Amino acid sequence: MEKEAPNLPVEVISYILHFLSMSDRKEASLVNRAWHAASLDQSLQKNVFYRLQGTYDSLEFIRSLGRRQTSCVALSNLDGSAASKMVIQSIAFHLAPHLKNLLLRDSSITESSFVALVPSCRNLWGLDISSCNSLFVPSTLLSTEEIRARTAEALVDLRELNLSNLRYLSDLTFNRLTECTPKLQKLALAACPIAFEFDPYRGTNTCNSTVSLSLNNILCFLDRQAATLKCLNFSRTSITNEAVQSVVKVAGLNLEGLVLQHCKDLTDDAVCAICMCQPGLITLDLTGCAELTDRSVTAMVSLQYLEHLFLGKIRLLTDNGLKNLSTIPTLRTLDLSECYQVSGRELVKGLVFPQATPNLVSLNFSCCTMVKDSCVFSMGAILHESLRELDLTSCVYITDFSIYVITNYLKGLTALRLGWCKGITDSGLLGMNIANDNCQLAMKDEKPQIITESDMEPSKEKEGASLRALTCLKELCLTACTKLTDTSITREIRFQELKTLTLSMVREITDESVVSIAAHCRSLEGLALNHCGQLTDQGMIAAASHMKRLTNLEISCCDKITNQALEVLMQECKWLRSLDVSMCNGLTIADIERLQLFHPRLTSIKAKYLGERTYVSDSLNETG
Repeated sequence: MEKEAPNLPVEVISYILHFLSMSDRKEASLVNRAWHAASLDQSLQKNVFYRLQGTYDSLEFIRSLGRRQTSCVALSNLDGSAASKMVIQSIAFHLAPHLKNLLLRDSSITESSFVALVPSCRNLWGLDISSCNSLFVPSTLLSTEEIRARTAEALVDLRELNLSNLRYLSDLTFNRLTECTPKLQKLALAACPIAFEFDPYRGTNTCNSTVSLSLNNILCFLDRQAATLKCLNFSRTSITNEAVQSVVKVAGLNLEGLVLQHCKDLTDDAVCAICMCQPGLITLDLTGCAELTDRSVTAMVSLQYLEHLFLGKIRLLTDNGLKNLSTIPTLRTLDLSECYQVSGRELVKGLVFPQATPNLVSLNFSCCTMVKDSCVFSMGAILHESLRELDLTSCVYITDFSIYVITNYLKGLTALRLGWCKGITDSGLLGMNIANDNCQLAMKDEKPQIITESDMEPSKEKEGASLRALTCLKELCLTACTKLTDTSITREIRFQELKTLTLSMVREITDESVVSIAAHCRSLEGLALNHCGQLTDQGMIAAASHMKRLTNLEISCCDKITNQALEVLMQECKWLRSLDVSMCNGLTIADIERLQLFHPRLTSIKAKYLGERTYVSDSLNETG
């Protein structure tokens, strides 16, 4: 008879749990009491947010979180009701001493609740009050000296403050808040109505308007906080070139991150000023700044510490501007999504320069419709050691040859997105694609060579690795790859670590694929099967017992799915929290209402257009 395994100390179990993903920790915490206690170790809870609602049902859960010394909480559905006030009081009593991050985003929290909660949180590092407009309507927030002093004492170590989407934020309330945060490092003012061109104070430094937030006041704040401030976010504002230049030229300001998404008034002059005045930038996000051109990208070559660059939706950007980006030695993330004039050809040429250091980890070519197989081949051969995330969504000229390249060269990928690449077939996933021997690049003693279309004439004999060669894959998107069938799906989608799989609009797959995926991808947490009309209850029921970790399921427009399958899914998939069954003709509103009644843990349901007028809206999770 075998001896029982010895009981491990909680400290040893906690150490083991450090090597597991979040879903693995959830499963491990259910082993026994010792493993559950170990999973609550503070070092494992640093980035875990618990979502709470402003209802009486949250009170007992808050007390249990207090015993765990939870450090990150997100609150929703707060208002002036008695239930919300009790939730605030309970959090202030049980959680406040341990909180590091507090999210009040999109809530209707009142001023009285805010001053009852925040001054009690003496160890906050992050505070998010974005879209909390009710808090700023009266302009009386922190108006008394006593409350301001208590708040300043609590927020003395605050590092991150999010004030985005606040319509009523004024100079007066902004100053009251920021005067309480002497160590602030990150400030977000995205989508705030800031007066960039109008000076209400006519050059004076007395900024105390109760109706508007002005650039002058923000510049005064930057002067005071220049020594500590590292990241700014002015996304979706009307910031001008002159305003950007004023910000980046503030004496002593050394930014590491600047986010200017969808600032439509910016031109190349602003970007040139940024690159000249802030050479230490690590992250630069210019997504949606539609007036920028190649001149802006050329100026970025001077940012020799840049790691993350986001240039999505810049329609005037061409290949010529990307030629020298590869000379930035630290560049890890490059987002070129929806840059319709980019084919990647010049970027590849830059990567083979002697001075280039190709270390990209994440590359996004989503909706770059000029990207072709030749570019993917060259990229794969050059970045085979570093690349971990590749997005080729809607690159309509991609064929099975690119799959051959990916599976043979990019075996370290953790995320692969190929949605709407309709040229991909079963043969590509199965490794039966053809490749010319001329495409084998010399990798030993020299840089890879550029591959042209003429280099890729097929020999019709050579087979490559199949999709299963990507053993590290955690995310796979094959949306609308309409030529795929059960033949490749059942044989190739077998990944132990796969977390998210999207097969929406792959209309040819049947129950056979779903059962195979469930059996061979046991770590799956998110599964999207929208518009897969051949799926039935039989397949979903057979798959349910294998999808123990599923948290999000999308099966909209699957007309053969009925309430029978949903009941089995709810019984087998204990972690399921989000479900989309919109336009499923086999379901009724009564089915969904019954599902919500008997399975309250299912906290987000989309059930639009089920043939009745009742509408079931989304609700927020109570736990993260």
